[in-house]
Amino acid sequence: MKSLAITRTNAWSTSQTYLFGVVLTLALLLAQTITASARGAGDSFADLAESLSPAVVNITTTQTVAQPDRPALPQIPKGSPFEDFFKDFLDPGPNGQNQKQRRATALGSGFIVSADGYIVTNNHVIDKADEIVIELFSGVELDAKLIGRDTKTDIALLKVEADKPLPFVAFGDSDISRVGDWVLAIGNPLGQGFSVSAGIISANNRSLRSGPYDDFIQTDAAINRGNSGGPLFNMDGDVIGVNTAIISPTGGSIGLGFAMASNVVSGVVNQLKEFGETRRGWLGVSIQDLDLEMAEALGLEKAAGALVSDVPEGPAKEAGILAGDVILNFDGKEVDDTRGLIKQVGNSEVGKSVRVIVQRDGKTQTIKVVLSRREDAEKSIILPAVSKPEAATEEKSLGMKLTSLTDEIRKQLQLPEGAKGVAVVTVDEDSDAFEKGLRTGDLIAEVGQLPVERPADVNKAVQAAKDAGRKSVLFLVRRDGNPRFVALSLDS
Repeated sequence: MKSLAITRTNAWSTSQTYLFGVVLTLALLLAQTITASARGAGDSFADLAESLSPAVVNITTTQTVAQPDRPALPQIPKGSPFEDFFKDFLDPGPNGQNQKQRRATALGSGFIVSADGYIVTNNHVIDKADEIVIELFSGVELDAKLIGRDTKTDIALLKVEADKPLPFVAFGDSDISRVGDWVLAIGNPLGQGFSVSAGIISANNRSLRSGPYDDFIQTDAAINRGNSGGPLFNMDGDVIGVNTAIISPTGGSIGLGFAMASNVVSGVVNQLKEFGETRRGWLGVSIQDLDLEMAEALGLEKAAGALVSDVPEGPAKEAGILAGDVILNFDGKEVDDTRGLIKQVGNSEVGKSVRVIVQRDGKTQTIKVVLSRREDAEKSIILPAVSKPEAATEEKSLGMKLTSLTDEIRKQLQLPEGAKGVAVVTVDEDSDAFEKGLRTGDLIAEVGQLPVERPADVNKAVQAAKDAGRKSVLFLVRRDGNPRFVALSLDS
């Protein structure tokens, strides 16, 4: 019986082993399919690269530059047999030195976005170029003309004329791209010609502090010099970024590449195509992010929104927005921070009427604002208001020695003639004010969202905040004309 039992067990095991093997094989195949589906890529990128490469171009630019100055060469005696041979080298320019010019070349990448020959690249690829030559994937070279550029996002739009419609690619939605998604970069790294590299999205919404509209996709796909201006594709073959920068101690790829997000680029490209320039909305406020202390001082439940630190002449002032307001919602969208608001406003149409929800004095209110054009506003100069001088008075508050303003004090502290507020004379180094960055010469314009012109006004506002049970009070401070809010602890 024992032997029979063993035999039956062996017979059952053999049959089940076969079935188990079949099931295991199917399971492994299914797992591979799921994995491939999850990562958005098959066993090879070859088909995708083959279909996308014809829309990617190499860009060569030339620029005329003067040769560096060099010492004048010795004169050759007239009649010397070497006179003609060295004539080109010894002919002095107007400064007595050789003034010949040379042609400098630079390489980059780009991609075609329409069959009629519009091409997107980085502005730094074609900046100051005298000539721009596009090399297609087929090897054909075409001269390109510059349609427009945007230095704030480092994007330029070019145009070529071809005998037949060109292959092109489309922009995708960068906002739905996720960290971990596969991406493909195609370009002209180090001038080696068309090249493909693959990687994943390492992070979204990165800022390199290169401009107010920074929205970079970080990737570990190999990006090197020459890749600039080239496309970053998702696995659907859509452009989700323009390869713009790398971080590297060696100048080569170490897996820290950055592409400007397509949802920023596409809007810029549309404006450059239509107008030859950008036309961004302008609200007309100086803003800063909130920290927890500022939020507490303003009576906010969380540190979200954009705190208005200054309102110069412009749309916001005309509509009634004030310094100290916290912008919570712009045109129907919640405002998380200053970066978000800047992008929302910049992407808005010039002349559009928008609703702005602000918190003021603990209450929310809706203000209707008609946006102007940022580019026009940046060209204008706003002159400060002029105030009448008064006798100086001094007091101490929260570790600072303060003084009211007179013409003489404005001169001593190198403040503008029309400056208004209370000047900081000294700051105790062990005070919260010193730790928060306040220094001699700073100008306090508001305390607790109330304007101040005398040191007594400052102490009155501080006492009011203490009486209200606040742990901190908000100071509006100006330095070199630039305003910022600072929350100072009332325990100082």
